[in-house]
Amino acid sequence: MKIYTVFVEPKTPGNIGFLARSMKNFGLKKLVLINPCELENSAYYQASHARDVVQDAKIYDTLSEFIKDNEITTVVGTTGTAGGSYNIPRIPITPNELGKSMCIDGNIALLFGREGEGLSNDELELCDILVTIPTSEEYPIMNISHAAAIVFYEIYKNQKEYPVENMEIASFEEKNIITELCNEIISKLDYPDHKRKNVEIITKRIIGRAFIAGRESKMLRGTLKRINVRIKTKEE
Repeated sequence: MKIYTVFVEPKTPGNIGFLARSMKNFGLKKLVLINPCELENSAYYQASHARDVVQDAKIYDTLSEFIKDNEITTVVGTTGTAGGSYNIPRIPITPNELGKSMCIDGNIALLFGREGEGLSNDELELCDILVTIPTSEEYPIMNISHAAAIVFYEIYKNQKEYPVENMEIASFEEKNIITELCNEIISKLDYPDHKRKNVEIITKRIIGRAFIAGRESKMLRGTLKRINVRIKTKEE
């Protein structure tokens, strides 16, 4: 399993350093910066003994470019507020729930958004899973390095406490095939257009949120194809 820590459009070099420091505390080394500010001395100073993480960071102009170039199988977004298009709320999970579900083999991206602004709606729509840290309503916004440390800790802790044999996870393309098969079936269920669109959105999110093993993916695709054929036969 490869875990990439992705900082989207960081505005402060010091925060890049603090994030790198938190990463190294929990054995993470793959830092990715999307359209970042200039890397100044403060980034390396605040990183302390994690200067190598900053030095080796990959830089991309866009999030989509990074996802495509690194064959990312699962995109995990961190957010304080879970929302979505068509007024269908996203269901976030806690860092602990994330950690327990990540004993898999795949390329995983952990997204952290801009200081003070977080991830945009478009960026959240790219995410398969949303993670939210429960905080006090009196002061709910956390510093990025503090939030990241909680997420990193839960992943690290659960990997140590629940060692299981790694399994191959379904690729991004395989999940897309499952989604397309579901959409084809949904299109035949006589839903009104607006309701069909909502069902497709929910189905996509459920599939994206699931850590589906490669073997499970093949069986599910086969089942969906059989369902599709049966519906088509009845229509004829």
